[in-house]
Amino acid sequence: MGRNSRKMEILTAASKIVSDRGIFNLTLEAVAEEAGISKGGLLYHYPSKEALVQGMVEHLAKNYREKIENNVEEDAGENGKWTRSFLEVTFNQSYENKDMNAGLLAAKAVNSDLLEPIRDAYKYWQTNIENDGLDPVKATIIRLAIDGVWLSELFDIYQIEDEKKAEVYRRLKAWAEE
Repeated sequence: MGRNSRKMEILTAASKIVSDRGIFNLTLEAVAEEAGISKGGLLYHYPSKEALVQGMVEHLAKNYREKIENNVEEDAGENGKWTRSFLEVTFNQSYENKDMNAGLLAAKAVNSDLLEPIRDAYKYWQTNIENDGLDPVKATIIRLAIDGVWLSELFDIYQIEDEKKAEVYRRLKAWAEE
């Protein structure tokens, strides 16, 4: 088994623990057990809980950045391609394993400096969204609405019905094309 696939197994196990059992149950012992490896094997890849959480956030940020950039490249429209790509990825191409978003919650609890990769990604996206040919305030409002849906699901605050969510998606997409 390759090093990267072992690391993915560890990140997946850590995310599952945070998602299922809560942040305070994220221990190296629990992750090793969930991943089916020894604690020494875990420590080889992630020498501390902080390093593990950092790996979770970095992986998530990298995955989202790549997906959004791929969508931008494939978007033939003149204006609004960053806004539409952010919308498309968040609503329709988000991380297959929803538990992986739990890394952000863990980072906030362990050490908020670990959120830097996602903060950097947001600065990058916001700059591109504001300079995308749409009215910058309108584009920002669309991005904030997208984040609102995502964060309410991440924090399990409120899950809008599928039909309403699809309608919200269509409306935001139409606004990103005007």
